[in-house]
Amino acid sequence: MTITDTVPDPVRQSGEFLEHLYRVAVRRALPLHNTAAFLPPPPSRESGGRTLVLGAGKAGGAMAQAVEALWPADAPLSGLVVTRYHHTPPRPAGLPQRIEVVEAAHPVPDAAGLAAAERILALTQGLTENDLVLCLISGGGSALLTLPADGLTLEDKQRINKALLESGAAIDEMNCVRKHLSRIKGGRLAAACAPARVVTLTISDVPGDDPSVIASGPTVPDSTTCADALAILARYRIDIPASVRAALQAGDLETPKPGDAVFAGHAVHMTATPQQSLEAAAEAARAAGVQAHILSDEIEGESREVGKVHAALARAVARHGQPFARPCVVLSGGETTVTIRPRAPGAAKGRGGRAGEFCMGLAQALQGQAGVWALAADTDGIDGVEDNAGACVAPDTLARAAAQGLSIADHLDRNDAYGYFDALGDLVITGPTHTNVNDFRALLIL
Repeated sequence: MTITDTVPDPVRQSGEFLEHLYRVAVRRALPLHNTAAFLPPPPSRESGGRTLVLGAGKAGGAMAQAVEALWPADAPLSGLVVTRYHHTPPRPAGLPQRIEVVEAAHPVPDAAGLAAAERILALTQGLTENDLVLCLISGGGSALLTLPADGLTLEDKQRINKALLESGAAIDEMNCVRKHLSRIKGGRLAAACAPARVVTLTISDVPGDDPSVIASGPTVPDSTTCADALAILARYRIDIPASVRAALQAGDLETPKPGDAVFAGHAVHMTATPQQSLEAAAEAARAAGVQAHILSDEIEGESREVGKVHAALARAVARHGQPFARPCVVLSGGETTVTIRPRAPGAAKGRGGRAGEFCMGLAQALQGQAGVWALAADTDGIDGVEDNAGACVAPDTLARAAAQGLSIADHLDRNDAYGYFDALGDLVITGPTHTNVNDFRALLIL
């Protein structure tokens, strides 16, 4: 993605201005802009040590290219990274490939992800204390780095993952379960790398920037327990094989904990965060003469309900000038959830993701409020499993929908944000951005 030199006028080009802020936020999180300061020196020639790059996530391809561009040309470098299908960026001319990048499915894992995880684990064999393992971790790695625990098949993991995604569980809950049902997540990859030194570079896509939650923390200690995983599975009524349930109950699938010797000497660096991207967007808004306010980079909850809360705030600003004066931009990030509603027999399946569902909840609650425009999009460029990043809302959204016979209540009931905003021409389509700092939401109030 590129940032144009011309900034759209916030008043006359409100939608384009919000898209500009989104692009600024994404650009702040691109790996090539954020990696150099965190790269360790290569092992010394005298030690005979090598540098092995391992990684997983939606930003994996771009992170690998950043390391290749910045790593000394005369220093050995090799490895394997897995990213989502179609998320490998074009290779810059003249940049030799030293790290293999493969692609797999997200958000539900597939055989390609399983094969990649097996290969990544195999590459850790024979490492010595003189070797350096550079781990590139970003959001989406939980699905892409799939290596089921003993007693689980890939089909089991696919079913459990899909059930978690549709349950409304928070990301930390989902990843707690994923860690305990894996042979590579929850610090187990770091354990496999011993005795080599491990340096993890990670792009945060989770509220709170906890590295143990990002991609289910394959290289960092895990403070959650088998009992926690069992409680989450029970809370959302998700079935698992009896043998695996027994293993969890016995603590046989426990993960390495803080203080474990396998993490001695390891380092973790956060190279990009949601807050940094929100601050970049806020700075861009202020440079255009519009005051900007960041609510939080950690907002969670049901997407449509979060949309309603944002609508209430926008209406207060538009009507009363409180708590912020107009004109202004209100920004927020985090990771909301969508609970899939049961469908009536024969009813069409809805399409859409968190950003679109937020926009539907927002539009419904705004009720055509004058002077309010909004954009919500995922910073990876993909809202759920569709081809859009998100959607836009304008003061005339409901009126234009009504003219086409579209009911926003009906589309909410079917979780069909894609169908609603596609009919209006209000989808935000960017293609993969090659990074991921999660949800981006911007409200412009004039």
